[in-house]
Amino acid sequence: MAIDSYQGRKFCAEKVISVDDNLTIERALQITINGELFTVTMRTPGNDEELIRGLLFSEDIYKEKENLTIEFTENEEKSITEANVIVDEKLLGKGYLNSRSILSVSSCGICGKKELEDYENCNQIDDANKLKIDNLFKMFEAMKKGQPTFHQSGGSHAAAAFTANSDLITIMEDIGRHNAVDKVIGYVANKGLLNDAKCMVVSGRISYEIVTKVFAAKIPILGAVSAPSTLAVDFAKELGVTLLGFCREDKATCYSHPYRILEK
Repeated sequence: MAIDSYQGRKFCAEKVISVDDNLTIERALQITINGELFTVTMRTPGNDEELIRGLLFSEDIYKEKENLTIEFTENEEKSITEANVIVDEKLLGKGYLNSRSILSVSSCGICGKKELEDYENCNQIDDANKLKIDNLFKMFEAMKKGQPTFHQSGGSHAAAAFTANSDLITIMEDIGRHNAVDKVIGYVANKGLLNDAKCMVVSGRISYEIVTKVFAAKIPILGAVSAPSTLAVDFAKELGVTLLGFCREDKATCYSHPYRILEK
C-alpha cells in the first residue's frame, strides 16, 4: 500500500475533531532513455518497472519481447525517483522520435501531448472472443476487492486485466488513471501474457488515451466504472475496441462493438 498518514481537522455539523487520514502518495518519476530525458510523470510509487514498460509499449517506443534494463536512483534532495532505461537504440520505435520530454500530470489523460496520434490507418482489433455481461460485473467486484490503497485512502485508481475465461491476471493501483493502465500493460508484457489479456476494467472515467493504450496492447474489451468521453467512444469505434461505461450496480452501457458482449 502506497499511503501515508496526515493530520487534519474535520468539521462535522457543530463539531470539530482532529483526525489522522490515510492519503495516497504522489511522487515524481523522471524517465530517461539511454541518459536522455524522456518525460516526468507523477505517480504512486510501486510497480515502477511495469509502469515504465507499459508506458513505452503504449507509446510505440519499445515493443520487443525482452524485458528492459532500468536503473533506479532516489534523488531525495529533489524528492524524485530517477529511472534510466538502457536499450539498444536500434530497438526503439517511431514513438521515441516524438518524445514528450515535459511534465506528465497523473490526473490528465492527454498529458504532454503535442498532437493527437493519427490512428486512421491502423487495423482494428480483430478478436472474436465473447464476454458474458455477468462475468464483467464479477471482474469489477474482483478489482474492487484488490484495491488496498484505495480502501485505506480513497485516493487512488485501479486497472485490472482478465483472460477470455474471466480469470484475473493482475490488478494495479496508482493515483493516476492512465498510470494504473500502464502498470497493467507493463506487467502482462513482462510476463509474456499480452495474448492472454482479453478484457481490462478501470475505475473512474475513460479518456481517449486509455482507449489507445488498450488498443496498443490489443485488448479487445474495456470497461469503466464511470463515463467515457466522446473522443474515447470515437476512438473505440475506429480501433475495434468494445467500450463499456457506467459499469456499476449490475448495469453497464456499451458504446462500441457490442457483438462481443453476451446477455447470458
